[in-house]
Amino acid sequence: MATSTSTLGMTRLHPKFGVEISGVTLRQPLDEGTWAHIWEAFNEHSLLVFRNQPFTDEEQMRFASRFGPLETTVKTLGKEDRLHPNLVELANVDEDGKLLDWSDRRMLYHSGNQMWHTDSSFKQVPAQASMLSGRTVPPEGGETEFVSCRVAWDTLPPETQRRLEGKVAIHSFAYSRGLIDPTLLGKETEALYPPVRQALVRANPVNGQKTVYIGSHASHIEDMPLDEGRAILKELLEIATRPGNVYQHRWRQHDLVIWDNRCLLHRGRPWDSKRYARIMHRTTVAGEGPTA
Repeated sequence: MATSTSTLGMTRLHPKFGVEISGVTLRQPLDEGTWAHIWEAFNEHSLLVFRNQPFTDEEQMRFASRFGPLETTVKTLGKEDRLHPNLVELANVDEDGKLLDWSDRRMLYHSGNQMWHTDSSFKQVPAQASMLSGRTVPPEGGETEFVSCRVAWDTLPPETQRRLEGKVAIHSFAYSRGLIDPTLLGKETEALYPPVRQALVRANPVNGQKTVYIGSHASHIEDMPLDEGRAILKELLEIATRPGNVYQHRWRQHDLVIWDNRCLLHRGRPWDSKRYARIMHRTTVAGEGPTA
């Protein structure tokens, strides 16, 4: 039975972005009006939270495909692609459900998710949307935090906005993981994902709202001295992540959280991984093409 738009409710998560949408079961077929409502909310509010959505992996991938083609998961020592090429498992357990110790390099690799980032900005065609499903949620800790870089853009003085327009940032997977350990990726993975050019200022194609496109994968700014470009990127990140700009999502089991990678940064927060399992399944929707 299809969901009707008349059953949908919407509650703000943060004064500047994000909404929780209720009254819909995403595992069921959606009528065109309900889908249009969700798509509009995604483009307008950037972050959507749906409670009590006990997806199977197949159902999650099918729903995610409404937004566009799914990305193929990066193959690294994290083994995130072990379930499906289009599904990422972010977990602190091994294939047998045993908790991983921090001596395991997979845990060191996953710690990169605790830096502010936007998914797949190191790919020539970066991600449009990510959908994270809370399969096993620790009783405390392990939150995911979000900030809107549209908000950061809107707070910049007009002269700074003019100076940033047209600039290109170089995004690199090796750079961001190298901040943790220069040997973490390995030469083979580095070769698969060479540095790419991304527009520093982007606009939403639906409503024209502008954003700065930054995060941990952003190494430097093209045609600028390295130190100067990195200082600008650091300043923009500090503006975006001021405490009053942060929404912290406290997970409940079977939450589905959807965010717009074109304008939001996110990071995972620590939890007692020696005591509690945390298992999240993510589907990522590819963008429409290169940005620069």
